[in-house]
Amino acid sequence: MKRRMILMLAVAGIFIATIAAIKTRQIQAGIKQGASFQPPPESVTTVIAKKEQWPTTWSSIGSVTAVHGVTVSADLPGIVERIQFESGQTVGAGAVLVRLDTKQEQAQLAAAEAARNLSDLNLRRAKGLVEQGISAQADLDRLAAEQKQALARAGEIRATIERKTIRAPFSGVLGIRQVNLGQYLEGGGAVVPLQSVRPVYVNFSVPQQQVAALKVGSGIHVAAEGGDAVAADGRVTAIDSVVNESTRNIQVQATFDNKDGKLRPGMFVKTNVGLGSAEPAITIPTSAIKYAPYGDSVFIVEDVTGPKGQKYLGVRQQFVKLGNSRGDQVAVLTGVKPGETVVTSGVFKLRTGAAVNVNNKVQPGNNPAPKPEDS
Repeated sequence: MKRRMILMLAVAGIFIATIAAIKTRQIQAGIKQGASFQPPPESVTTVIAKKEQWPTTWSSIGSVTAVHGVTVSADLPGIVERIQFESGQTVGAGAVLVRLDTKQEQAQLAAAEAARNLSDLNLRRAKGLVEQGISAQADLDRLAAEQKQALARAGEIRATIERKTIRAPFSGVLGIRQVNLGQYLEGGGAVVPLQSVRPVYVNFSVPQQQVAALKVGSGIHVAAEGGDAVAADGRVTAIDSVVNESTRNIQVQATFDNKDGKLRPGMFVKTNVGLGSAEPAITIPTSAIKYAPYGDSVFIVEDVTGPKGQKYLGVRQQFVKLGNSRGDQVAVLTGVKPGETVVTSGVFKLRTGAAVNVNNKVQPGNNPAPKPEDS
């Protein structure tokens, strides 16, 4: 019985050892096969980096402002008797917009003119009496003062009547009417907004580092998003004398003719202002950049030597310093040399040493001034 137990244990031990040896060989073979495994090359597109003349510009966000812009209001209270404009109408300086009721002032003017006429007669009579020695000079002086008072009173009433005729203070485009016929209008009550839109200002900010290169007269291009794709060119006309302490930016004002009237006050626009002559820079598509918190990088395609000395087409990750962008392109200040082959699509699936297969049948955008189909 004891001999049989020993024999069974020996057989079981031999079986386990055999299984263990087989599995060990299988694992070693798998490790060896995994070490020699090469992932298939990633399909990418590429472009040859080249040096171009890159315009020195600064892009910012601006706001359109009217050269003159007010809400026309009533100088004196009164009842609206006549409205002589339409909402959205273009008017010239001095155009009559609203007339208020002046019946009471007209009656007062008639009385004042009658009093003035009487004072004129009294003054002429008094002059004759003084010349004849009948009246004293003091009476003539009193009547002369009364005549001037009557004249001033009539002039005051005429001015009141004129102030109840509300006119456009300058040429421009009216907004939406804010009064109705027969409405009692308080002094200072709003009548209609009026904006002078030819020309207009665009205000934007520039960092203090760029102020030295910015000059009055520099060209500027603006574009506004919308169905009409508003775009216009103008000139820088004023640079603020104070730098904002919070942002360290300086306010800049540009003037645009705006002959077509598409730039409207309050409109949000993207500005692009020239800061001097063009400078040479390496340009590549923005799709080639792999953005990361620790730094931006690109992948350079080159011949790579594998662990066993084999040569294959692979990539090398290269960190870069970027400049301004323009359309589909971005300027690379450092990190890329002219003539190097840069991956333009598929960068997020690459790593240093990864094998690649270049297929440039379909390329990403690389246009400095793209025009999308839906623009």
